Amino acid sequence: MNVKPSLLATGLLFSLTTLNAEATLTTVDNGLGVYSSVSNVTWTQDANLLGTLEANAISQYGNDNSLITNIINASGGVIHDTPNDYDNGTYTLTAADFGSGGTVDWWAGQAFVHYLDTQDYGGSSQWALPTSNAVVGWVNGSQLGELFYNELGGIRGSSIPSGPFSNVQAYVYWSGTEYAANPLSAWGFVIGDGYQGTSSKYDQSYAWAVSPGQLSTVPVPGAVWLFGTGLLGLLGLKRRVHAG
Repeated sequence: MNVKPSLLATGLLFSLTTLNAEATLTTVDNGLGVYSSVSNVTWTQDANLLGTLEANAISQYGNDNSLITNIINASGGVIHDTPNDYDNGTYTLTAADFGSGGTVDWWAGQAFVHYLDTQDYGGSSQWALPTSNAVVGWVNGSQLGELFYNELGGIRGSSIPSGPFSNVQAYVYWSGTEYAANPLSAWGFVIGDGYQGTSSKYDQSYAWAVSPGQLSTVPVPGAVWLFGTGLLGLLGLKRRVHAG
């Protein structure tokens, strides 16, 4: 098979770019996290960690009621946000805020990352939903955009390669950044094609937790807290993001 030099050069350039992008990501904390040396943040290695925990709970107990209850209780049953036409700044959590397969509305997403804090997941108590630069379109200024375009080599209109991550969903992921013009909405990022926009906080999307800096390596017994503390059993749409 003959390959034109220009095509060969383009292919080599793309390969080098992809290798360089993924080289900035390092699996840490006994596989629980992935550290980005470019952004100086650590993502959970499981991009749908909540979905995995729900599946574990359902497999062992037939439901995920205990997991949802624990997540809600970890936030004191409420999430505080910018006052809006619905909750006036204090939202009361219920099981209805949690969808299936790891999907959540915005408030439940906030509750989930706070739950990870209370569990010291991966040795961190600073987990959060990623921030957004509040710009509509195919942009890489947000934390998810940086991961999509610069660190995993994503291309506008196409899904990113999973790289060192597992369970990456080609759907919408919540940002922790509210929509200033209407705080009943929040920003989100479509991992499936690199688009950023806003959605009603009621929408069901995924939650990918991020923590600042590189987490310290956790001793093996601590890293497997899901098993060691007996919580394995207890831990237990694509709806297009639209601008405005």
